[in-house]
Amino acid sequence: LLRWSATVALLSSALLWLPMSPVWLGVVLFVMFTHTSSMMPMAEAAMAHLVSRGGRFDARLYGRVRLWGSIGFLVTVFVAGSWFELFGMGHFPLVTVLSLALVLWCVWQVPDLKEEPHAQAGSEPVGAVLRRPVVRWFFASVFFHVLSHIGVYVFLSLYLDSLGYSKTMIGVLWAVSVLAEIVWFYFQARWLPALSLVRWLLVCSALMVLRTAMTAALGPWLLALLLAQLIHALTFAAHHTVCIALISQYFPGRLRGRGQALYTVAAYGFPGVIGALAGGVISEYLGLAAVFWVSAWISLLAMGAAWQMGRLSRRGSSFQEKVA
Repeated sequence: LLRWSATVALLSSALLWLPMSPVWLGVVLFVMFTHTSSMMPMAEAAMAHLVSRGGRFDARLYGRVRLWGSIGFLVTVFVAGSWFELFGMGHFPLVTVLSLALVLWCVWQVPDLKEEPHAQAGSEPVGAVLRRPVVRWFFASVFFHVLSHIGVYVFLSLYLDSLGYSKTMIGVLWAVSVLAEIVWFYFQARWLPALSLVRWLLVCSALMVLRTAMTAALGPWLLALLLAQLIHALTFAAHHTVCIALISQYFPGRLRGRGQALYTVAAYGFPGVIGALAGGVISEYLGLAAVFWVSAWISLLAMGAAWQMGRLSRRGSSFQEKVA
């Protein structure tokens, strides 16, 4: 499935060289992004399977692999951004095709493994898993937590520009957040065992309240913004690892792919669309700072859902397990 998706994405990206109307351009981008987006849950499911040992999710191995996604993001932003600034956007189709060709080559290097047959034995149907209250609260917590991040992802650069920060400093602040998540992914195996998975969700949501409130209230203070961006190590990196570990628990064996797909939709699909549209309306009528105040309140909803998970998980110790 990963190879199929990467192939279709690559072939559709080649059409970007052709002169097209906005409608056809939209069709091409829809096909390309549909297949690249579908690769995210499948890649996470495959990686969670490959880094598990005896059915137990290994946070150290996961972090050592996942940090390369952050490194790739950082390198691409700086290299491609500098290239486009010097030579214009005319090379965008070439960069896209080369990037997706590398993705396709990498996907063919991944071993074609399936879950062992015994991993399916005794697992619940996906419908039964979704009817469990702790799972429903998990998806609610994830939805609100990532929704609170959309204000950062979509509006932070605009907000900083309105405060008078230079493009260079805005880039530095983004780089700080990505470097923080890289450091976390590398060392997370030392720190994650300190709390249960559910408690980590609660901590991450609480820190997101602090991060967005600091961004809104102390935006003119560079030191405060640097600290807020460093918190990204927990509000994104730690939260993401904990979510992948919980999905491996809630959706065992061959259900893992479905769980990852549901996570992608609940965490990044719906929140991305809703957050971008709502944030645009809020910023237009109340200003950009208001977007981050609203994000802080949304983080409180994520905290509430995580607290409900903790209350339910105390009834069954299996969901208080710490990652390896």
